[in-house]
Amino acid sequence: MCGLAGALWRGARQADWQQVGKDMAQRIRHRGPDSHGVWCDPQARVLLSHVRLSIVDLSAAGHQPMHSACGRYVLVFNGEIYNHQALRARLNPVPVFRGHSDTETLLACFADWGVEATLRAAVGMFAFALWDAHTQTLTLGRDRLGEKPLFYGWHGDAMLFASELKALAAWPGWSPQLDRDALTLFLRHGYVPAPYSIWAGIGKLSPGCYAVLDARAREAGEPPQVRAYWSLTEVMAQGRAQPLQVGDDEAVTLLERRLSDSIGAQMLADVPLGAFLSGGVDSSTVVALMQAQSTQPVRTFTIGFDQPGFNEAEHAKAVASHLGTAHTELYVQGGDALALAPRLGALYDEPFADSSQIPTLLVAQLARQSVTVALSGDGGDELFAGYSRYAHANALRERARQAPAWLGGAGRAAAAMLAPLAVHWPAASHWRDKLDKLPSVLGNDDLAFYQAQMSYCLYPERAVLAGHEPRYGLSDVRAIPADRPLAERMMAWDTLNYLPDDILVKVDRACMAVSLEGRIPLLDHRVVELAWQLPPQYKVRQGQGKWVLRQVLYRHVPPALIERPKKGFSVPVAAWLRGPLRDWAETLLDAQRLQEEAVLRPEWVRQLWRDFLSGRDALHYAVWTVLMFQAWQEGQRVTH
Repeated sequence: MCGLAGALWRGARQADWQQVGKDMAQRIRHRGPDSHGVWCDPQARVLLSHVRLSIVDLSAAGHQPMHSACGRYVLVFNGEIYNHQALRARLNPVPVFRGHSDTETLLACFADWGVEATLRAAVGMFAFALWDAHTQTLTLGRDRLGEKPLFYGWHGDAMLFASELKALAAWPGWSPQLDRDALTLFLRHGYVPAPYSIWAGIGKLSPGCYAVLDARAREAGEPPQVRAYWSLTEVMAQGRAQPLQVGDDEAVTLLERRLSDSIGAQMLADVPLGAFLSGGVDSSTVVALMQAQSTQPVRTFTIGFDQPGFNEAEHAKAVASHLGTAHTELYVQGGDALALAPRLGALYDEPFADSSQIPTLLVAQLARQSVTVALSGDGGDELFAGYSRYAHANALRERARQAPAWLGGAGRAAAAMLAPLAVHWPAASHWRDKLDKLPSVLGNDDLAFYQAQMSYCLYPERAVLAGHEPRYGLSDVRAIPADRPLAERMMAWDTLNYLPDDILVKVDRACMAVSLEGRIPLLDHRVVELAWQLPPQYKVRQGQGKWVLRQVLYRHVPPALIERPKKGFSVPVAAWLRGPLRDWAETLLDAQRLQEEAVLRPEWVRQLWRDFLSGRDALHYAVWTVLMFQAWQEGQRVTH
């Protein structure tokens, strides 16, 4: 795992480019503490910077920026190519390699096959920047599911790019502008969805895409041309058109084999390796299949909390004992977790409000004491219908259909969903406003229903001064056919949006903050493709999700160790905000401070805070989102 940064600029610039590259690298040194490198061609006006966390080929042969044998290409790469040995074997003639790193393999394939053919053949998680000296072309690329981040955009006369936004702050003349429209999206979802970032003019490369900036486009100051080499929407469509016609046992065996192959490939490393284990279906399945392929006990790691309602450590311990792993658990006291809260704004270099970021960071810290690579079970909920909201959504829709006909479609939706959704509305949005807006938000529109379910704030424009909420996310968010079951459409939208922009951001930043490589075998694109080929009855059966994944697990672990209500990876935020975090929150939400910052409407924020303190616990989602923006903003030099 590594971090990358760089720039391509127009016109004449004078600077100590080696120092600029070092400064950019230093900002993201946590992503790669083992070494760093800078390459610059002032005449070509291009700079590449890299920090390295050595995982495969620990020698100097894996150093980056890396030059191709032919001298044409220079590459900086973040991630892992799990099938790189197979790719090497396909090269004809086989070049003389200096080492055995996947970066060198990728560079040779780019030189021989071209970018798109290489990306289609590669299996892995990655982001990269490739310079072609012959054509004076920069190519940026990202993996299929969005496991690894990549920001890019024009800033003045320079095209900047980096693994994390904080690297861009080292660019000479960096003076970012807050994107208030993106801020409204953050307040709604708790994250800034692609293709936006919190900084105006800087975006995120969408998963499964690469972007090309040639010499002509550079001189014209045009954005790079974005091309897709893999489409999740197409995978979903193909799975619906050609579902697998197999029996139960065959479906389970197919998935077990596909997962075992993915996990086996991701267990390859030249450094110590382990896994996160919560004791739930997803992580337990990953660990079970790891242990089945290992001659030594797999190292597993679990965080426990001192509050019973939020603690699953005992379940994880039982699974670990059954599988025979080398298990490490740490019970965290409230104060230990609370100490992290003020640091989150710096760790997540754009506002991010998924409160499970705290236990994710804690378990990453624990694992890093023993290993450099950790596998996780993320992705199982989205692929195999694990979230309870899928079943609840169908129930709410059915309730709406059973409401009196005289209410009309929107009225029936309101009657069914007003109560459960009201918890997401800050009280500053008065009941009259709620009722006035409800038909347009909900009605009979599945996407609007989904968006309401996933919103911390339904009307974020009311909170942001001069903010206007744009149509967000991937352009194909409406491409899931309306005739598909609601739960299936929600799974698709989650995988297209919530997974890459929330879950994977959380995992990447938490792991990279402590220089730990996180790997996610459930998101091998071949596993994803199989999941979307499986008919719905293999995912949900008798009202329970993840049926086929559970059957794989139960070949290795007794159901009694697993079957229990899903808790998620949560923390008692509401109790903390009323208790030990209250002073910190009061400081960030001070009315005078808000007035001086002139970003959020003070009256909106203060009303939200008062309503939460009055006993409306469910408002803690919205409160935490505002706090995470304020904490982030505190560490930034923002030009409003």
